[in-house]
Amino acid sequence: MKEELLVQLAKSLLYEKALVKLDGKFVGAIASIPKNKNSQDLNYNEVFIRDNVPVMIYLLLEGKYEIVRHFLNTCLRLQSSQFQTRGIFPTSFAEIEGKLVADYGQRAIGRVCSVDASLWWVILAYIYVKKSGDRTWAATFEVQSGIQHLLNLILHPSFRDSPTLFVPDGAFMIDRALDVWGNPVEIQVLLYGALLSAVGLIQVDLEEKGYTDCQSSASALIDRQLYQKSYAIAWLKNLRSYMLKHYWVNSKIVQTLRRRPTEQYGDSVTNEYNIQTETIPHWLQEWLGDQGGYLIGNVRTGRPDFRFFTLGNCLGATFDLISPAQQRSLFHLMCQNQTALFAQMPLRICHPPLDNEDWRKKTGYDRKNLPWCYHNAGHWPCLFWFFVIATLRHKCHQSSVDHLGIDILLQDNYELLARRLPQQNWAEYFDGPNGVWVGQQARLYQTWTIVGFLLTHHFLKVNPEDTNIMDLPSLKDIENA
Repeated sequence: MKEELLVQLAKSLLYEKALVKLDGKFVGAIASIPKNKNSQDLNYNEVFIRDNVPVMIYLLLEGKYEIVRHFLNTCLRLQSSQFQTRGIFPTSFAEIEGKLVADYGQRAIGRVCSVDASLWWVILAYIYVKKSGDRTWAATFEVQSGIQHLLNLILHPSFRDSPTLFVPDGAFMIDRALDVWGNPVEIQVLLYGALLSAVGLIQVDLEEKGYTDCQSSASALIDRQLYQKSYAIAWLKNLRSYMLKHYWVNSKIVQTLRRRPTEQYGDSVTNEYNIQTETIPHWLQEWLGDQGGYLIGNVRTGRPDFRFFTLGNCLGATFDLISPAQQRSLFHLMCQNQTALFAQMPLRICHPPLDNEDWRKKTGYDRKNLPWCYHNAGHWPCLFWFFVIATLRHKCHQSSVDHLGIDILLQDNYELLARRLPQQNWAEYFDGPNGVWVGQQARLYQTWTIVGFLLTHHFLKVNPEDTNIMDLPSLKDIENA
């Protein structure tokens, strides 16, 4: 199929089949397009916040601001006001028999709330305001109140002094048991992006009200905003320092980890989490090489998770959590290991898979998460645009760096997607060590597979500079604001 026809096909699937209406206006896209209008395929006919991230980014690029605003407002209407979950946003919502019904985890496998949905909402809200220029919307009481509720949920006292967000198994894109409980990298990176975005939106509101820091405030809301803004900035500094210290690894750091003493106690220790040498896997040496580096999957006492998680690392580069030099190390690592990560269907969600006894114990014999399947090292084409945006942003900001290897990798995998996805009916995910097989339980005509291709085409073929749509406020900018 010619490229122009393929793009038109993907667009027609999005606009004519995937987008759904609420209150007479388009509000977002369902997770996958059903075979017929009357079919009910689990909850794939609902509007997921997570799945609509690429949809909303693409609609913003297309200038469809009203749809994005309606989506954000609908999510805001559904923000929980219950005591234990006050401030969270739903995983998904749908109109059922004329009533708007939301899922806060009460219908999910394991009854786990999607923490990433709440973090993505405020990031999308900031991106919408920046792209559309709709500062009036950002300054509304409803939006600022929603941000306050979310920050109250995140920035609160707990039993831990760590700046990371502690979550149960299955609280993000990996929504089933896969030993990702604790402090998974994807949640921490999204937390970093969410706090940056929240501070940016609070600053917009203060500027729209004409308030400056040198003025005395007679408003309880402004006092609360100023307090949470300063608290969030301090949290951001601690979170970034913590992640660069405990999550970032390269060959040199691993060698240091292997030689640190254990069983230490007190304030000035070098091995705070008592990591034993035996927990550092042998595959890591070849995986990292001499120049590679990445953010490991999880940090837990005595149980570090050295698996590579694609989305968390790509977002770490996109949100500039890791430095430009570290971004180059990350991209070098991904190019060096492209046989494993990209293979015949970019991109693998994590590497390596849990297998044998690990799979049995840590997934609870989950048949969907067999080794090389679904979230256990399966291949998800919806992830490729995150890699595209991370690398192209870096290329724009670091023009002196040689990007020839990245350019070839991007083009080759774009052509692979353009060839395989329409043949495989835009499948949700792919199985096997090379990603050749359509996932055993994969839904076809998956919306974020379709829109992920449209975003990849836009950034590579239409306007690479549009990758700045994902630029969030920098720590330096918000401190000086």
